[in-house]
Amino acid sequence: MDVVSAERAPGTDQFEYFWQQRGEWVEEPNQRRGGESGVQRLRDDRGHLLYAKRQVGHIYRSVLHPFGRPTVLREYEALHSFEQLGVRVPHIVYCGVERDADRQWRALLVSEALDGFEEIDNWYTKGGREHYGEALHDRILEDLARNLARMHQGHWQHGCLYAKHVFVKVVGEGDAARAEVALLDLEKCRRRISKHKAAANDLRQLRRHSSFSDADWEKLLYFYRMAFGSAVKGLE
Repeated sequence: MDVVSAERAPGTDQFEYFWQQRGEWVEEPNQRRGGESGVQRLRDDRGHLLYAKRQVGHIYRSVLHPFGRPTVLREYEALHSFEQLGVRVPHIVYCGVERDADRQWRALLVSEALDGFEEIDNWYTKGGREHYGEALHDRILEDLARNLARMHQGHWQHGCLYAKHVFVKVVGEGDAARAEVALLDLEKCRRRISKHKAAANDLRQLRRHSSFSDADWEKLLYFYRMAFGSAVKGLE
């Protein structure tokens, strides 16, 4: 993997510097939204793992942006807002957009890897629940619920809340074990006027696209209601 250093790419040169970096594709460029988007794995000069989302002509349209806007800007806004809300997400290293000679958007979003985290379903498959026990599993569900509640209290809807976008990290062993949950893939995030509708839509989606048992789901909802502070219609 190539070495990336933001310190060597100050000011307006930063975009071109990052754009020229090459690394292993972890998400091959796919054609959609009028362009292409893919994710590469890089390392900075201190050995830290980074993920760079690279897009060409990959846009979304909205009432505020009827002519189109790079989707990484929506993801950047969500990541920045989530950090302020206390929702655990990857830390942003760099975000930038520009138009090429053909007036087509080029866009970059570079973020730090979530060190030590893995997809929650992979954690289950590897026997994490059996190894750490039910008390630690409850702490995972509680931390997930708290992150989701903070997101929804901020009027954000994830929009693609599948289990594969829920990552977990466990630090320590025995009674000292600590669980952390993080959320990924915020490209479809958007603000909603109603935080309750944002919550209902996301939680219904997570229920459909996760392997939680009925008992685990009821426990997750219990922790969620405690963190959210009020009932969410449609989840009773």
